Amino acid sequence: MTTAAKPRARSLAEIREAQKPTLQALAAPDLPPIVTVDNVPDGMEGEALAVLAKASDVPVVFVARDGRRQKDAEAALAFFAPDVTIVRLPAWDCMPYDRASPSAVVQARRAAALSALAQGLQAPAVVMTTANAILQRVPLPDTVRQQACRYRAGGNVDMKDVVAWLDNNAFVRTPTVREAGEYAVRGGIVDLFAPGAQEPVRLDFFGDTLESIRPFDTETQRTTGRWSEFNLVPMSEVVLTAEAIKRFREGYLRQFGAASKDDILYHSVSEGVRAAGVEHWMPLFHERLATVLDYLPGAKVVVDHLAEDSIEKRCAEVADHYEARKSAPVERIGAPYHPLPPEALYLSGDTASLFDGHQQIRLSPFATPDSTRNPVPAGGRVGRTFAAERAAENVNIFDALVTHVNGLRKDGLRVVIAAWSIGSRDRLAQVLRDHGLKRAELVASFAEVAALDKGVAALAVLEIEQGFETPHYAIIAEQDVLGDRLVSGARRRKRDANVLTEASSLAPGDLVVHVDHGIGRFVGLKTIEAAGAPHDCVEIAYQKDDKLYLPVENIDLLSRYGSDSAEAVLDRLGGAGWQARKAKMKQRVREIADELIKTAAARLMKKAPVIEPPTGVYDEFVAKFPYDETDDQLNAIEAVADDLAKGLPMDRLVCGDVGFGKTEVAIRAAFLTVMTGRQVALIVPTTLLARQHYKTFAERFKGLPVRVAQASRLVSAKDMKLVREGLKSGDVDLVIGTHALLSKSVEFRDLALLIVDEEQKFGVKHKEALKALKADVHVLTLSATPIPRTMQLALTGVRELSM
Repeated sequence: MTTAAKPRARSLAEIREAQKPTLQALAAPDLPPIVTVDNVPDGMEGEALAVLAKASDVPVVFVARDGRRQKDAEAALAFFAPDVTIVRLPAWDCMPYDRASPSAVVQARRAAALSALAQGLQAPAVVMTTANAILQRVPLPDTVRQQACRYRAGGNVDMKDVVAWLDNNAFVRTPTVREAGEYAVRGGIVDLFAPGAQEPVRLDFFGDTLESIRPFDTETQRTTGRWSEFNLVPMSEVVLTAEAIKRFREGYLRQFGAASKDDILYHSVSEGVRAAGVEHWMPLFHERLATVLDYLPGAKVVVDHLAEDSIEKRCAEVADHYEARKSAPVERIGAPYHPLPPEALYLSGDTASLFDGHQQIRLSPFATPDSTRNPVPAGGRVGRTFAAERAAENVNIFDALVTHVNGLRKDGLRVVIAAWSIGSRDRLAQVLRDHGLKRAELVASFAEVAALDKGVAALAVLEIEQGFETPHYAIIAEQDVLGDRLVSGARRRKRDANVLTEASSLAPGDLVVHVDHGIGRFVGLKTIEAAGAPHDCVEIAYQKDDKLYLPVENIDLLSRYGSDSAEAVLDRLGGAGWQARKAKMKQRVREIADELIKTAAARLMKKAPVIEPPTGVYDEFVAKFPYDETDDQLNAIEAVADDLAKGLPMDRLVCGDVGFGKTEVAIRAAFLTVMTGRQVALIVPTTLLARQHYKTFAERFKGLPVRVAQASRLVSAKDMKLVREGLKSGDVDLVIGTHALLSKSVEFRDLALLIVDEEQKFGVKHKEALKALKADVHVLTLSATPIPRTMQLALTGVRELSM
């Protein structure tokens, strides 16, 4: 008799291999009208959208529960399927029945999205929108198509018609074009920034001929190329054409009766002037409105988890604001406000009718009963968070992360570590290598992850708030490891507005300063004949109607006048006033230079501790910062680190507004100093600020062998005595306090860095004590409002300055 062989226990890797991913079921052509996809944690919707978009011959609409969720899902989709077209349609960023219009940025994005939808989308494509946006009525697709314009270089175009079209379609006239929705006119040139465009364009007219279309850079105002044609769409869903204004007037009177004299909206629109908040009366400007899904017949609709709750809340919010406007007395709201009923501008919150005629795929992070809307199990689950390790005193979070990654790889899963930015990704890569993670590659998309060997971890830039695991891969979010990340979108850096690089950046009437002739007023561009040939010149007016014609190639001799133009006095061309002022300033500069030389020589004679960043541990400390550093903040941090490493006493002023990150600059400097075994003192003017800084520093240094102490009147006499003893013996590494630290009873064993916050708030006596303490140590001063003397020392170079 033979005994049946005992079945071998399968490993976790084999079990997961048997559980093949089931999202491919979404590619089936015979899906039911309503499908629930369960076990889809946040972040995994990107893969679901990618699979669905590539399997569909119609566009896919994703209805996110809010704007943040829309942004995260878009980032995930771009990671999983970078070849899928993405159209972003945000909701208005103003309250229902507001007196304010949506922001120019939101209007531009909506205009570009509606134009793209009206022209038709080719699959694979995904329209990313929100619960709020899907409820808003929009102009008809035919209306949007008819409002668009196309211009070709060399075509016959009346410049006046172009300017009139821009005015009627919500473009704003400005001296210099920098943002979407702006336009500027200078002679025969029209600069404009169209919705959805990556860069503005410069239209150069000669008579009724559009000679050239050239894109240009918003920072330098220099052209960057040449286009043969370009498309232009309105900046708003409300256009002020004669026909639209007539329709508005008739509808307004029919709906609300005769307009009173103080009805600003009615009278402004009647005169062709765009009133603030006019978009809230959009139905009156159109014969009828459409829905977003009218632009996408047959599209598949993916409904985010909790999106239906968001739709219900939005409908309640709209109704509440409508009733508040309707019942508010005139004396409380000022000018009359006649609200249109909600159904005129918004759709019903009934999702059955909202998505009627479209296949619905509903996402759920949980497992649903088999009887619930034909569930498709995606097999995902929320990944591991490292909250316990972050809270533990003696656990290194990065060692725990490496151990977890190695465990996932042994189970046969591909592992992706998702960082918020390129900088944090590179920093994490270095830190993890230092902690023993072998074979890690930087990737840009999931296709690159799939091409890697299963034993190789991947690091990617992917903005998701939490990680997740599926049967075949795991994504670990940076936020899982380091805690909440508070990241704002990167802002474009703008050049100094005083720098002139092109005549087109000036508007007639602007004040300018010529290096040799002083203050004058820009008149315009003029072609004059010189040496028998025409020459383009900048015309500048001076006193007594004197004129200066400056060749455009010498425009670098001009700069903008930086003070109040109302108080400016033009110089006399060829007069001695400007030269006298220049000579006086040169003499003052020489005097300041003498002071600088003496100060620099004195500093070079002194020595200070050389403090350099410790390898590995500094990167770990930086990675725990819960924000994305700004460019200026990073520059300040690098400048301070360089100063500390020179071996000369640092004296740097970090100037910035409240909440712009000066404290983190001080924290990094303190970390670099205490890790060399030396002491740091942070002196503040108030006990409240001392307590606030103490909590911040203590939290940032948690888990490190650094003792942080507080010295102020909030500290008991007994504890203050211990602090003084600790400073003298060296047991206290970092002390934060008020002027109590300036007492003669306080002695430091090895003070290397003095940080002074809001120095201007200290009295004369305290400043003298600070000077004595500053003698041979590094000094870092933080201020939002430095006193003139401090700012002068910084601007003249006696002190280093970081803005």
